[in-house]
Amino acid sequence: MAEDPLLTIEDLRVDFETTKGIVQAVRGVSFQVGREKLGIVGESGSGKSVTGRAILGLVPPPGRVAAKRLDFEGTDLLSADNRQMREIRGRRISMVMQDPKFSLNPVMKVGHQVAEAYRTHARVASGEAKRRAIEMLAAVRIRDPERVFEAYPHEVSGGMGQRVMIAMMLIPDPDLLIADEPTSALDVTVQLQILAILDDLVSERGMGLIFISHDLNLVASFCDRVMIMYAGQVMEILDARDLNQAKHPYTRGLLSCLPKIDGGHNDLAVLKRDPAWLEAKP
Repeated sequence: MAEDPLLTIEDLRVDFETTKGIVQAVRGVSFQVGREKLGIVGESGSGKSVTGRAILGLVPPPGRVAAKRLDFEGTDLLSADNRQMREIRGRRISMVMQDPKFSLNPVMKVGHQVAEAYRTHARVASGEAKRRAIEMLAAVRIRDPERVFEAYPHEVSGGMGQRVMIAMMLIPDPDLLIADEPTSALDVTVQLQILAILDDLVSERGMGLIFISHDLNLVASFCDRVMIMYAGQVMEILDARDLNQAKHPYTRGLLSCLPKIDGGHNDLAVLKRDPAWLEAKP
């Protein structure tokens, strides 16, 4: 459990009403996040991204969010009105989406989008916003940030676009960053560069980070703690260094499915899901 938590969640539930009945996307999730790196891992459909969006009130209708407690440094996020949430989103809690191609405005220069994110939360002149945006682009290790400031999204690579998104989310200097699979669309070399940038910025700024991913090994090497999700529930939360000593059979099954360089030519194990996991409490 995190010391001096920034975010405390108890019994978070997210339901979607469909023509075939109610789909329980998140079912009774509870955890805390402090000024640390918390990784959330699970299969597609396990509720990872929906959990991140629910924190910021970004679950669209017909989704319904409920919780016994959804507290961010003394603010009840469930009862916060639109004005309070606008102050929290971006300035206090930011979220980096998975693919910058769908997050950046295609007809607006990327630097102007970063500057706009700053001016939304700080009353500064356009010249000061441009200066801060260029500084932030340099902070995420973009070479020649003045040139990139004037580029359109289609003129930058996927890795550079993701750096621009990180710069945009971090320029208001938030306390908590939610990164929803920020490296899944990138090649391995660029993934490591993005992770190194995130690690440095989180450490320098003393932020909290929720890192959502499918990659167990990646999360184990990058995060401080790991939360394993299955079918909308938390199966296990443990220190990243202890991941190989995980006790829950689902976590053990995921680890067994990972290929190993020295694993020989044997077939990979197939994860066997136990229906009892759907009812078990973590």
